[in-house]
Amino acid sequence: MGERDALIKAFSPPDGEKRAWQRMLSGRRLDLLNPDPKDIDIEDIAHGLSRVARWNGQTVGDHAFSVAEHSLFVGDLLLHLNPEAPAAWQLAALLHDAAEYVVGDLISPFKAAIGMDYKLFELQLLEAIYRRFEIKGVLDDALTAKIKEADTYAAYFEAVQLAGFDEEEARALFRSSLTDDARIVGFDAALEPVSVSEAQRAFLERYHKLARSLSKAGSE
Repeated sequence: MGERDALIKAFSPPDGEKRAWQRMLSGRRLDLLNPDPKDIDIEDIAHGLSRVARWNGQTVGDHAFSVAEHSLFVGDLLLHLNPEAPAAWQLAALLHDAAEYVVGDLISPFKAAIGMDYKLFELQLLEAIYRRFEIKGVLDDALTAKIKEADTYAAYFEAVQLAGFDEEEARALFRSSLTDDARIVGFDAALEPVSVSEAQRAFLERYHKLARSLSKAGSE
């Protein structure tokens, strides 16, 4: 029996149990209503996020701009805006949309139309992800605001470069909420959607780099 088959057997539900879970390619069975951190795997996250399109796929280029690429971009922006950001902050930024490997990436107007049930479901899964990667403790209000700032800038750049927004519309929707645009001057935001496999590889490389930094810091 291979490793994946063994995981499938280990995580299979009892006979007759109502299905409220999703099978992952790793073999894990993630309970969608009560996610357990032990059922969350970075390979599954990278696989899923690299296949979820930002902007409902309405972007230029031969490839969709994936949530995996967006997550990397937000991490780059966080570090630009906060040059001393520790690895734990950067990992929190990388995983800020990780729940979308299960729930997908709904555009903000649709999320608002669905209401709080969807948002609570998404936040519950994200909390389990943060517990799994042991960064829940660093995610205070200040860091949440910093990641949101980077995320908002990312949305602005994506809107103008990839999603067909003109500069004025994108500024009104995204940058109007940001108070210090001078901090972004000089940032290289040349975006180019890449293939699924390249996005997945880059996401995993960033994760493992940050995980090694955290491990090294913890052993010192």
